[in-house]
Amino acid sequence: MKNILAEIVENKKKIVEEAKKNLSLDELRSKVTCGRFKMSQTVKKNYWSLIAECKLQSPAKGRLNATHSVLELAHIYENNGAKMLSVHTDPHFLGSNEDFKKVRSEIKIPLLRKDFIIDEYQIYESRFLGADAILLIVRILTPEKLKHFLYTAWRLGMDALVEVHDKDDMISALETSAEFIGINNRNLKTFTTTIDNTIELLPYADMNRTLISESGVFTVEDVNKLKSAGCDGILVGEGLVRADDIAKQTKDFAMKSEVF
Repeated sequence: MKNILAEIVENKKKIVEEAKKNLSLDELRSKVTCGRFKMSQTVKKNYWSLIAECKLQSPAKGRLNATHSVLELAHIYENNGAKMLSVHTDPHFLGSNEDFKKVRSEIKIPLLRKDFIIDEYQIYESRFLGADAILLIVRILTPEKLKHFLYTAWRLGMDALVEVHDKDDMISALETSAEFIGINNRNLKTFTTTIDNTIELLPYADMNRTLISESGVFTVEDVNKLKSAGCDGILVGEGLVRADDIAKQTKDFAMKSEVF
């Protein structure tokens, strides 16, 4: 079976090396100004948070939305109750740094750079693009790199959503000081999803941390199930961009009109 994650990581190594040729790490560092931990300020003060994802394509399912641009999705999300946005910059998802910069220039709520971070360079690059937070995937990082990347993000005034998929990942995440843990409902090899993965992993989580369920959320019933199980929020892409009425779905998932 094709390992999509492994393919993405291998390609990411090439992308990062090309970026370094155009702008060295030292040059990049000199251009970066520190953030103000906007994810912490926003997500931790709310009883429920929707992180809405500007996602046009999936490596497993192909094109998900051909009617809206990333920027148009971002405005719909912001106007309908999303507390934060996730913006892809990986080409497998039709993401780009240019799209991220466009969103940053017009959107006021915090932005998570959604990418496969395997190199310290990408953390500085994320802040240079205007990211308020980054995604750190436990599965693709050694324990040493995970901690180093987490502290690097903090030094730059960014938060980090540490993503886990199974019990071993959760143990590794809890060995760090991560404030935000994302439970990925997607099988990282096949990219299929089920929110049961979050339900099964929550007993192993630290409920004093902020817990975000990621992917596989398609209905208000899914949202209610995850909230009642103890999640503090959700990160949703496909469940929004493929909705018949994206604005209404965003509002429902954000619980802008109380549904619980």
